[in-house]
Amino acid sequence: MKILNASDAKREFGEVLINAQHGPVGINRNGKPVAVVISASEYAQLEALKEAHLKQSIEEGIADLQAGKVSDGKSVIDKIRKRVNG
Repeated sequence: MKILNASDAKREFGEVLINAQHGPVGINRNGKPVAVVISASEYAQLEALKEAHLKQSIEEGIADLQAGKVSDGKSVIDKIRKRVNG
């Protein structure tokens, strides 16, 4: 991934957009990563993956409910307390 500091990215924004079509472009400020510029198609792919993961998690949750694999809040908190307190 190509990395630029924020002032270079600002000065060369058109170039950043061109480079983002070929791969992510990282932006650093004060030596620390603050952003990544990606193409619109890559962003759409990421959003589709997030949506698919969310749908799968919801389906798994529904299946657990239907199978009776559920715990009430009090029993979950009690289990956590036991683990924390040894």
